[in-house]
Amino acid sequence: QVQLVESGGGLVQSGGSLRLSCAASGFTLDDYHMGWFRQAPGKEREGVSCFSRHDGSTVFPDSVKGRFTFSRDNVKNMVYLIMHNLKPEDTAVYYCAAGKKYCSDYDFDYWGQGTQVTVSS
Repeated sequence: QVQLVESGGGLVQSGGSLRLSCAASGFTLDDYHMGWFRQAPGKEREGVSCFSRHDGSTVFPDSVKGRFTFSRDNVKNMVYLIMHNLKPEDTAVYYCAAGKKYCSDYDFDYWGQGTQVTVSS
């Protein structure tokens, strides 16, 4: 049974940094693309990173490119989203996700309960 549990969200000032963590269980990280998406109130879901299980590449949308980094620890079965230079428009609930479809589409099959990130101006 795939389970994903996020942590690390919180309130941060504009320009600050946060690291989100995701504990994965019930599967091996190598079996899935792993990534993150976010959803702000009244807005569509937006993928913010996806690590491809096929070639090890990571994709980011232009909105976060250069500011967000994805990493994973296969031994601990953990994935991380490291966010720098945060902006108020990054405020959203962030979800850790896993999938086997196209990473570039941020089309995930499983996700956790989410963690709130709030960036104050």
